[in-house]
Amino acid sequence: MITLHRLGRESSEVVLNADLICTVEAHPDTVLTLVTGARIVVEESPTEVIAAVLEWRAEIGRSTFIAPTNGSPTPLKL
Repeated sequence: MITLHRLGRESSEVVLNADLICTVEAHPDTVLTLVTGARIVVEESPTEVIAAVLEWRAEIGRSTFIAPTNGSPTPLKL
């Protein structure tokens, strides 16, 4: 989930599942189109939205490979 700020609603915060983002456009405001067809206008630039999505995806990858706290080198089970 990524946190963005809606434009025109006193900068209200919106937490969004990044997997639902279909397109990110700037004309001139940043408009996110979701896979449902809904559109959200946000304060962040397209570059900032992309950076937030990439960071979120990287965090998911990091959490998958957390080493056991007991120090044993047991492999992760899927």
